[in-house]
Amino acid sequence: MSFTTPPRPLDVTVLFPQLAPLARTATRLHPRPATPSVQDSSIGGPLLWPADVPWPRCEEPHVRGGRAVLSPDDVRQLRRNRAVTTLRRSRSPQEPWITPEERDAEKRLRAGRSWPDGPIPMLPVAQLYARDIKLPISPPGTDLLQVLWCPFNHPTHPRTAVFWRSSATVTEVLDAPPEPPAMQSAGYLPQPSLLAPEQVTEYPDPMELSQELQQQLGTLSQWEAAEEAWDRAYDEAPAQFYREKLCHAPGWKTGGWSRWGLTDPLPRLCPECGTATYPLLTIATTEWNASSNSWAPEEECSNPTPLLPGTPPANFTMIDIASGYNLQLHACPAAPHHPHIELVQ
Repeated sequence: MSFTTPPRPLDVTVLFPQLAPLARTATRLHPRPATPSVQDSSIGGPLLWPADVPWPRCEEPHVRGGRAVLSPDDVRQLRRNRAVTTLRRSRSPQEPWITPEERDAEKRLRAGRSWPDGPIPMLPVAQLYARDIKLPISPPGTDLLQVLWCPFNHPTHPRTAVFWRSSATVTEVLDAPPEPPAMQSAGYLPQPSLLAPEQVTEYPDPMELSQELQQQLGTLSQWEAAEEAWDRAYDEAPAQFYREKLCHAPGWKTGGWSRWGLTDPLPRLCPECGTATYPLLTIATTEWNASSNSWAPEEECSNPTPLLPGTPPANFTMIDIASGYNLQLHACPAAPHHPHIELVQ
């Protein structure tokens, strides 16, 4: 599969030449549900994990919440059940959304599990091979990035672990990695997905620009020079046009620029050496939303990929970060093995 981001409405560097040297390449991952193998770049798929390397576990304490916790198999079964009901309704709209038997089965599953004690095995989140995906940062001698997380809040989102590896050195793969006995949210289990990488150009979030440039982006007359390419719907908020349609792509991606909005920009310095970190991977709840739907792939617009049941639009991986936000991982370009930074926006 392949996906193509529609051309941007205009070349923003023609109107604002100061942005040209700030351009960065981001690689949109375009995850879509599939059955990946350990040899594939994937979201939520099996990892090329050496059999002689211990599987990572979260050793930190987990604060109990009011919601019942489910096992990964519980979540998978609930998704399969919902797929059955959705298919039935698509074939016969007069059929019930859910039968009494299906409701009872769902109620039993949602009753949940006991809160686990001790270290929690982490869940695979992403596996990216350098042959498939442009990685903005990587240690010498590596060609594989693997990201896992603990499916419990730390304090408001899963705690991630990043591993760099040389795939050629993995001669025996771990066949049956352990899974956590329970997880705090069904949205912490990624739906296994294959990727269709595509490179796009990004520019800084408005809040990371100079005050002078921010003022120019908010001046309507600056944009009117674009003539018919200007969207008159943004006359009252010109800078929002830049934010929604020009500066950064939504969804899962590597590289590019950080997205802000939940907070103002914060320093992202390596906690070990103080070097300014660089966006490594964006883990996104949705691939686009109402304000960013101009980034929806051309192929998606003409022949939409069926969405999985019970998800918001473009939530193909079925994860949920802090009720709809993104989790951005930043890494140290001077020493990628240094501890990474997590940022929810």
